[in-house]
Amino acid sequence: MDISTQKSDTDGTPPPTEIRSAEQKAATRGATRPGDRVFLALSRGSGIFLLVIMAAIAVFLTYRASLAISKDDANFLTAFEWNTGLVPPKFGIAVLAFGTVVSSIIAMAIAVPIAVSIALFITHYAPRRLSGPVAYVIDLLAAVPSIVYGLWGALVLVPHMDGLFGWLNNYFGWTGIFSWDEGAPRSMLTVGILLAIMILPVITNVSREVFRQVPQMHEEAALALGATRWEVIRMSVLPFGRSGVISASMLGLGRALGETMAVATVLSPDFDIHASLLNPGGGTFAQNIASKFNEATEFGRDALIASGLVLFVITLLVNGAARWIISRRSEYSGANA
Repeated sequence: MDISTQKSDTDGTPPPTEIRSAEQKAATRGATRPGDRVFLALSRGSGIFLLVIMAAIAVFLTYRASLAISKDDANFLTAFEWNTGLVPPKFGIAVLAFGTVVSSIIAMAIAVPIAVSIALFITHYAPRRLSGPVAYVIDLLAAVPSIVYGLWGALVLVPHMDGLFGWLNNYFGWTGIFSWDEGAPRSMLTVGILLAIMILPVITNVSREVFRQVPQMHEEAALALGATRWEVIRMSVLPFGRSGVISASMLGLGRALGETMAVATVLSPDFDIHASLLNPGGGTFAQNIASKFNEATEFGRDALIASGLVLFVITLLVNGAARWIISRRSEYSGANA
């Protein structure tokens, strides 16, 4: 006889398994109400509709991409050119994939530490009369259209990058990554800095809301043990909000990967991979699609759609990796706190 049966025999309390089954039956009976049935149907329908849309997008991109890739005379994955008007056409995504990944990595490396620091400042350091206005300004920055960021980048950011580029060239030019030939600073580093500014409000807002959900008891317990404010943040706030910060970072990365007009306004594109991040050149998937779509022929648009399919796959892989990381750290999620 197991422990649960002994307990029910001695004090009359039903075993936990019977309690759970009773709760499940009650929930099932509650779901038979008309309002619950309607809500359940709408929820399921919304989820299925979203999956159908994703599948339709994947089928459309795959079909149009197959039409273009079947006629490509170059290697679609490794070619360093984009000439869809040739007979036979030659085009590849090596430069676009490299530029998209590199610019996004630069943006994330700059934006994530700053965004988390701002979120911690707003929630745990700034007085109330200061945290409110700062949070309001961050919310406004998240609503600025990307074309406005692009115009600001072209008219303000690019002309003022010479000093930074010269400093990097003087002290780190020997690495080759930061060598500069004093050309126009319309390079991948400039794009990465602009993308970092664009995704900073998104990551900050989500991280701020996550840090606000930290149970007050956790912080008070750490303070009672003699922890300093930074030790409270390190031991209580950051572990609790780790999954939320990862999710916020993935949202920002998604915007960085797919940003179009801001990159097209700032970058001087070419189809070559440069070792230096300071010299003009390079390209991204979204920028290439935006700049060539209007003047492209029917076949050229199919080729651009093929590059869009690769970006679609990269986005899915990034989100899948984020879900995997979060699932491995589920012990730190707010639901399990």
